[in-house]
Amino acid sequence: MTKLSEITLLFFIVCISSFFSFSHGDGAGKSNVFTVVGHVYCDTCRVEFETKLSEPISGATVKLECNNRTDDTSTYQSPEITTGAKGEFRIHVTGDYEDSDCDVILMKSPREDCNEPTESWRKARVVITTKDGVTGNIRYANNLGFKRKEALPECKQVLTEMGYYELKNELGKEAAP
Repeated sequence: MTKLSEITLLFFIVCISSFFSFSHGDGAGKSNVFTVVGHVYCDTCRVEFETKLSEPISGATVKLECNNRTDDTSTYQSPEITTGAKGEFRIHVTGDYEDSDCDVILMKSPREDCNEPTESWRKARVVITTKDGVTGNIRYANNLGFKRKEALPECKQVLTEMGYYELKNELGKEAAP
């Protein structure tokens, strides 16, 4: 009987310690390490969203900035990160920024023909905390885009296919039925 009560007590201690470790979110004192992932593209149609003609931008630079919500002071700035061959980026962040607004910001494009940041997608908000119900350590930023200096000629057909019928007057006979 003594063995059974010792096992029950040990089980109870393990359960309680697991509960406290889980509820504090750090898992035994480890610091929070997050990875922010995203993608940079060239808006080849100058419409401020991706189409099937959009192209990834290799060598574009982005950075992550966090500012305190109360007084707007800087709480974190990453170094500039360069995108890979498919326009993808990863930014590693240590710490919890519960009281900050964090944004991935477009810095520059290596392409002369596509280097004007889009108004809508020049920065993307990301949550860098575990204290708001978001689980896991990977954070996904919305895709960020630069606009091409001139839209590709194929854009008219692609946009018509997407249902942008309000363009029919501008496209004339090039618009799809």
